[in-house]
Parts: sequence; C-alpha cells; structure tokens
Amino acid sequence: MSIYDIPVTLNDGRSTTMADWQGHALLIVNTASKCGLTPQYEALQELFDDYANRGLFVIAMPCNQFAEEEPGSDEEIAEFCQTTYGVTFPILKKADVNGPNTHPLYQFLKGDGPDIEWNFEKFVVSPDGEVAGRFAPKMEPDDMKIINLLEEVLPI
Repeated sequence: MSIYDIPVTLNDGRSTTMADWQGHALLIVNTASKCGLTPQYEALQELFDDYANRGLFVIAMPCNQFAEEEPGSDEEIAEFCQTTYGVTFPILKKADVNGPNTHPLYQFLKGDGPDIEWNFEKFVVSPDGEVAGRFAPKMEPDDMKIINLLEEVLPI
C-alpha cells in the first residue's frame, strides 16, 4: 500500500486521500494546541510559506493522546491555528497516532518504528511517497537537519 492510498479527513470534514499531495515533499506533524511545543506552529507556517512554491506541503494531524493537550473540537483547533499562528497549511481531523485506534497515516509513517513520543513529532515524506526522515518533538521545524533533508527531497 502506498501513502497515497490512505484516506484522510480534513479538519473541515471533507474526505479525501493522501493522493491530494502526491508528487510533493511533505512534512507531517502531530500537533496540539495546549502544549509547550505549540509555538512550533509558527515555524511550520514559515516553512510552508518559504517552500510551498518548491513543492512542500506541511500537514498537521491534531492529536489528544499526550496529556490531553488537544481537547478542542476540529472547528476550535482550526480557529486557534488560524487566529494565533496564521496557519494556512492543511490540518487533518483530530486522530490517534498510537495505540489500537492509530490512524492509518501514522501506521504507515511509523512502519516498524517506535510509537510517537509526544506532540510535534515530524516526518518528512519524499515526493515518491517514501518516509525520508523522522524527527523528535523538541527539534524545531526550522532546524538545519530538517531543512537539509527538505532541500534533498523538494521536487522543484
């Protein structure tokens, strides 16, 4: 199964698949609005602004599994992200990233690897749909290790 076959639901309730972003480099992040790492939304938006024209999409999947730091509804999450951080990149419907109800996207991203450690763990996916890198929650989105990997996989 390819990442592009995985069904996802956008934050506004529209159903689609990851094929919407086929051919792009992806930075996929499990997010939370009430976490000490929440200010990373700002750097995620800056990356999206800086690299979208070269084929990057940042995709957030809110998750409430870590200290219940994402308690809001999908509508509340969208409003918070837009008004607080000016987020314009895609936000998916809140879902689990670990455990028996792990969203298929995160089953794919983790593969045989360990569970997600905390909010704001980051995955870089190449335009051909392969996981190119996984980065710890505390690593800032604009860390040079992430930037360098994005530069390697950006399609343009």
